[in-house]
Amino acid sequence: MRISNSFSEGEIQVLEFILQTLLRGGSPSMATRNKNFASVYRKVMSMKQRVEEKDRRRQATVKSSVGTIAAESDDEVTDLDDEQAVG
Repeated sequence: MRISNSFSEGEIQVLEFILQTLLRGGSPSMATRNKNFASVYRKVMSMKQRVEEKDRRRQATVKSSVGTIAAESDDEVTDLDDEQAVG
């Protein structure tokens, strides 16, 4: 399953409700009943996982006397493939 980086109108409403509720000192537990809550949660967890993977890759780079040596990331390969397919 691919998760997009953008949010739908319903997902934005859920996020807005949670943030406004927290700013007022309330509990955002009511938002969990919204049908878009699960989708927002999956996206946030996916984003968190991507950040953690990037951090691990950054820490796993090898320094040599010539410079930094690291394998090409999946994101870079996909971007190049997409550009070549279009042009």
